[in-house]
Amino acid sequence: MSQRAIPFLLFRGGTSRGPYFRMDDLPQDRETLADVLIAALGSGHRYNIDGIGGGVAVTTKVAILSRSQDPRADIDYLFAQVLVEERRVDFRPTCGNILSGVGPAAIEMGLFEAQPGETRIRIRAVNTGALVDAMVQTPAGKVSYEGRLAIDGVPGTSAPIQLSFRETVGSVTGSLLPTGNPRDLIDGIEVTCLDVAMPVVIARAEAFGLTGAETPGALDANATFAARREAVRIEAGKRMGMGDVAGSVTPKFAILGPPCRGGSVSARYFMPTTCHPTMAVTGAQCIAASLLLPGSVAADLVEEVAASPARLRLEHPSGHIDVVVDYELVDGGLRLRSAGIMRTARLLVRGEVMVPHAVWP
Repeated sequence: MSQRAIPFLLFRGGTSRGPYFRMDDLPQDRETLADVLIAALGSGHRYNIDGIGGGVAVTTKVAILSRSQDPRADIDYLFAQVLVEERRVDFRPTCGNILSGVGPAAIEMGLFEAQPGETRIRIRAVNTGALVDAMVQTPAGKVSYEGRLAIDGVPGTSAPIQLSFRETVGSVTGSLLPTGNPRDLIDGIEVTCLDVAMPVVIARAEAFGLTGAETPGALDANATFAARREAVRIEAGKRMGMGDVAGSVTPKFAILGPPCRGGSVSARYFMPTTCHPTMAVTGAQCIAASLLLPGSVAADLVEEVAASPARLRLEHPSGHIDVVVDYELVDGGLRLRSAGIMRTARLLVRGEVMVPHAVWP
């Protein structure tokens, strides 16, 4: 046989989509694993024509699941961002939208037993070490995908999946403020470099002559903004202790402006070279934290800081996302206890994806 069959489930998780695999069904060394994922998704072509990717970053994401050996978790979730046009895989970040499908996928794969009514699954994000509790709707002990929850960026409604994130501070750098400052000045742009669930460099849109309410298409077509944003991101990565991040998808970048539709703030999130069509779950937590952090570039965008737990509504290109933050202010700083987000997921395909034997002999 010239091809190898690998079992998988294709899920829409939050506002992202991709294949979910069992770790036992994949090669264990990262180099071969990357080659397999590149072949499976068709990385290296703008349309992913020779694979099951969707031609954009939000549809070339991968979840790899296994039972956890960590006593604090039930399931280990390894995330892989497969690049669209470049034949490369980044295992450094994580993805909260894809995480939305981890609980249902673990049950569908037989890695976790569902309970009647609701099932709580403790998940460890292997890439960052973050711990997340997922509440999955399981009437009669089976995953339900039908419900009334709508999330902006996804048509229709589905069963709610409640995600409660724990221990997300310093997910990559080990610190809430990797540079040690609530604000840094880089190339004339004031930024706040935060690491909550995902390291993100946050700036005010007005610093770039923008409003924060632009469409993704307009932002992606703005070459002057893109070049300056990337220069700031690369320098910020160095100051955050992340080294040369020119070839990495982290840290991410976000610009914020005043709300336009009754929310807390208008936000645009970059992955990092293109604007996200909605909002990353991990990025949403970091942006929410910046609104609560005294002295940040975003602190004065919110007229009054809500008491804990604070419900913050982030306006994004397709609507909004709500983040509930349990926090306290200590010695002029911010201490985060947890962040909660409601998402949905849906199983789309169950089957086998084929990769050439030459890729994984």
